[in-house]
Amino acid sequence: MAHIGTSGWSYDHWNGVLYPPGLASRHRLAHYVAAFDTVEVNATFYHWARDTTFAGWRERTPQGFQMAVKAPRGLTHARKLFQPEVWLERLARGLHALADRRGPLLVQLPPDLERDDERLDWFLARTPTWMRPVVEFRHPSWHHDEVFAMLQRRGAAYCVMSGAGLECILRATAPLVYVRLHGPDTGALYAGSYSDADLSWWADRIREWEAHGRDVYAYFNNDGAGHAVRNARTLRSFLA
Repeated sequence: MAHIGTSGWSYDHWNGVLYPPGLASRHRLAHYVAAFDTVEVNATFYHWARDTTFAGWRERTPQGFQMAVKAPRGLTHARKLFQPEVWLERLARGLHALADRRGPLLVQLPPDLERDDERLDWFLARTPTWMRPVVEFRHPSWHHDEVFAMLQRRGAAYCVMSGAGLECILRATAPLVYVRLHGPDTGALYAGSYSDADLSWWADRIREWEAHGRDVYAYFNNDGAGHAVRNARTLRSFLA
């Protein structure tokens, strides 16, 4: 099954694209869930939400909706996965509050963190498999068969990326495939709009993963000018 959505949902510049002009920010999620069946929560990267916030998101979303959650930068960028136990306890409380709305957990490593198999393996060994961890590598040294084998052994998904300066590697290491589409612009991340030809290509890749029995989560992160919304809608229509 494929879940197609965007990275985040509360953007002022989506008024007139996804939201009616002048819509109050507190009403945006209700409009978003009417259009998509999943979202990647990016705000948790900057500030991990209270347990009550996660519970509130569950109450405000329909049955079957999936919220992928991005791990906090305190764990990934400040601590760089070192001594993760306290953070994992906090993550578990929030994700449990999401209950059946819980999607995968995105763990984005910083671009200056070079390959360190022991550090990653230590973290993944302590991360419960029910969290369905997804690892996004930003340093190219991680792209190695031994690392992919570690992810597979630990039940973690490799994050497939599309974006400026990022190597697009089509690897599946878990029962789910996670794709982040950061925009087609070759000079800057999060910029530009994917062409229909690009999106048709991605639709073919998603069908291939589905044919092998994998669930696919794909999120557009090129939020400027509402490109993410339009691209997600188009990709969904191609898959339909």
